[in-house]
This record gives sequence, structure tokens and C-alpha cells, in this order.
Amino acid sequence: MRRVLSALIYALGAAAGLLAFATPFIPAVHAAGALQGERAALVTTALVALALLALLVDLQGQALNAKTVALLGTLVAIASVLRFIDVAFPLPGGFSPVFVPIILSGYVFGARFGFLMGALTLLASALVTGGVGPWLPYQMFAAGWVGLTAAWLGGRRASAVALSRGELALLVVFSAAWGFFYGAIMNLYFWPFLGGAAELSWQPDLTPAQILAHYATFYVVTSLGWDALRALGNVVLTLLLAPATVRVLRRFRRRFDFEVVPHA
Repeated sequence: MRRVLSALIYALGAAAGLLAFATPFIPAVHAAGALQGERAALVTTALVALALLALLVDLQGQALNAKTVALLGTLVAIASVLRFIDVAFPLPGGFSPVFVPIILSGYVFGARFGFLMGALTLLASALVTGGVGPWLPYQMFAAGWVGLTAAWLGGRRASAVALSRGELALLVVFSAAWGFFYGAIMNLYFWPFLGGAAELSWQPDLTPAQILAHYATFYVVTSLGWDALRALGNVVLTLLLAPATVRVLRRFRRRFDFEVVPHA
């Protein structure tokens, strides 16, 4: 029962995020000012509540144990400090060190851990850096999906502690891809409210296919170069940090994943 409830909580969060990002492509749903101002605050509050509720349910159902939650808090704090450094000493383009810890955490500990790592890292770092605004719920969803999808690479099933060359190559490609995906997703929270050239902007009378074409043009013109630097930064940091970090995280996971069986 707890597993079903936990799955429903994560599914509800994923559905809310998908609806928020898909709003520009659904004219019947789109409304001027969606998720802006106080609405964004409500969505942020709801997302944080869902994350905490998911943690509570997973703890009760032993999907996560207390040591794993403590490690999650430590990793969130470390990633938040990395983002603070990024804000204090801006890196070129979209290059940020915050994404690689999220990717590696999800890769080693699984989808639930990865989603919580991404969402809570962006929340905590926003509070530290003063980056709270209507963009925050979108950042939390997108970063949560970064960690969640990293688990789909199958790193949790690996038996060896050391990271193989094949795994490293897969992580490099994945981190580069999310360098572009993250920017493409995040643009959706403000793009419908921008003016400008008709072929780049959102219009209420366009079909979903036309909206997608306009957005693709907007992305190539305004964001592709910025996101390319984020992708390059992710690749460099993955090559430098992944082998040692994954080895340490897997050792922690092995210590946490044990079961006491009474002697017959």
C-alpha cells in the first residue's frame, strides 16, 4: 500500500510539472500570467509539500532509510554550495557545477533519490542565493527530472564499485544532452509572455505544431549557444568528477543496503 501511495505522489508531481511546461502548447489551457507571482508561490509550496510527503511515505515503507535521507541532505547542501559559488563567480554561458552531482546521485541511488536531490537542491540553493521567483518551481521540476532520468541509465544495477569506461561514456552523453534539455525546458516558463518578431513569439491563434515551430526558432536564435556552454561544462565536470564520486557513492549505498536476517 505504501509503495502505491509513494508512486502516486511522484506521479502527481510529474503530472503537475508536465502540465506546467506544456501549457504554452495547449492554447485552451494557457492563460496570461500562468504560474507567475503568487501562483508560482503556490506551486512551489505544493511541490515542496509533495517532496516532503514522498520522503515520509518512503521512510515508512523502507524505500529510503534514515541514513539515505541523511546522505540526501548532505548532498543537497554540497550542491547548494556549488551553486552559490556559481552565482558569486559567474561562469560563461549556462555552465553550472550544480547538475553533475544531481546526475551522479540519481545514477547511483535511483529515480526517487535523484528526483528529490534535484528538486531540493534547486530549492535550497535558491534560498541561499536569493534566487526565489516565478521561475523556481520550473527549476525544481526540471532539476528533479535530471536526477530521475539519470537512474534510467541503470547505474544502480551495476555490481562493481568502480565506474567502467562504458558507464563514463554514457554519463558524458547524458550530461551533455541535459545541458541542452534543461535550457529548452526552462525557456517555456517565460517564452509565451515575450514580445518580439512574430515568427519567434507565442500567439494564441497558432496550432500546437505552429507553436512548436515558433519555439524551435526562438530556441536556436536565443538559447542554443548559451546551453552549448552548459553542455560542455557538464561534460568536463563529468569526466573529472564522475569516476571518484561514483565510487564513493556506491560504497555508501552498499553500506546502507543491507538487511538483518535472524539466525534460524
